[in-house]
Amino acid sequence: MKDVKWILKKYSFFIVLLVLIAIAGSIIFGKKESKQRTEVVWEPPVIIESQETETEDKITENTTKDFVKDSEEMPVWENSEPVSLLTAQEEQNLQDEAISAARQCIKHYQGISISNPYTGYSRIENFSDEQRKNVVKCLGEQGLVSVSDNINMENYQKMEEFYSVYTSGGDAMVTVFDVYREGNICAMTFIHRSGKIQSYYVSIDWQEGGVPEIKGSGTNDLKEIRLTEKGYFIYTNMIIVMHGNLREYYRVKPLSDKCRELTNKYVYGLSFVNYNMLVTNWDSSNVEDILMPCMFEDIYQIYTGERIKAENGQISAETYERIMTTCFPVSVEQLRKHCNYHVDTDSYEYEMILSRQFPPFGEVVDYTQNEDGTLTLYVDGVWIDYDSDYAFTNQIVVQPFEDGTFRYLSNIIEQKELELPKVTK
Repeated sequence: MKDVKWILKKYSFFIVLLVLIAIAGSIIFGKKESKQRTEVVWEPPVIIESQETETEDKITENTTKDFVKDSEEMPVWENSEPVSLLTAQEEQNLQDEAISAARQCIKHYQGISISNPYTGYSRIENFSDEQRKNVVKCLGEQGLVSVSDNINMENYQKMEEFYSVYTSGGDAMVTVFDVYREGNICAMTFIHRSGKIQSYYVSIDWQEGGVPEIKGSGTNDLKEIRLTEKGYFIYTNMIIVMHGNLREYYRVKPLSDKCRELTNKYVYGLSFVNYNMLVTNWDSSNVEDILMPCMFEDIYQIYTGERIKAENGQISAETYERIMTTCFPVSVEQLRKHCNYHVDTDSYEYEMILSRQFPPFGEVVDYTQNEDGTLTLYVDGVWIDYDSDYAFTNQIVVQPFEDGTFRYLSNIIEQKELELPKVTK
């Protein structure tokens, strides 16, 4: 103890000096670090543009100008929500309704497994299409408007009634229960009040044992809503969130099960923008005009039901030619001429399709069973991001085979609301 006192007495001046230096350094470097952190973290607001470059995606001059105008008028994306048209009690009532409706469907969630439970990335594993269909039906039986991808909307007349009141200028509200493919439910309420339109969502996730819980809720301002003659309810968001859509939709009017079946088998997965199979008039006489290496990726998945796995960027000639000569009226010689065949490896070069944001998709709206056993499919091109459910129409002739495979024989396309996408071969 005496030694300590002696040291303090003898070197007290230097100890105090070191302490003062340490404090001063902490203050100086603390300010510097704070300034550096501020400069790194702060970023200016970003305007999210949904449109793609004009050289790639110009549809019509007027459509593009309108779309650019819409984008320019879009406010900067913000974290803050708009002021809700609903009262706090009305929002609570919608949340109560959503969780109550979900609890009525618990039997369809029994035995589910949750990946990454109790996190923001939790999801139901292997939720089947049959389960999803049953949940839509269960919600519909409660008198609710319910829908899911590739499943007809239950109680769709309520959407038509809402839109009728909206177009007449009256106040109205309707809720759509959307069952996602992974089993989660979004209760989306559309409100028209005092000349303004909004949506209010309630997101419902599921826990182990089939227990529903509200994951989130919020309000969005809408710029426009439209119910098309064909039956698409298209709504335009006032603010586009990161990676979000300018426009979103529900198919309100039902589509026959047969048309859905034909769409899934022959049309789903084909592209209007990556190759010209659907945007060119062709048959066996000019089939070479549509042969592009990148189309094989989609044709392979339609034919096999699986994603392609190319080894060292190559696809064996046996696989490539077997599938393409089955699916199209083409010869091996034509394929080798147009599809990057390499004679030294007896293989075709794999050309990956670069995904395009919000492309059009086709749906079969009618069909004809021809006397020769072929089918003529009448397909509408739907391009929601350009506010069209009737952009163009196709007549696709296919020949089904007894083993379940089929061949595309021809295509005729006609421009309707929009110009055809330009695909460079």
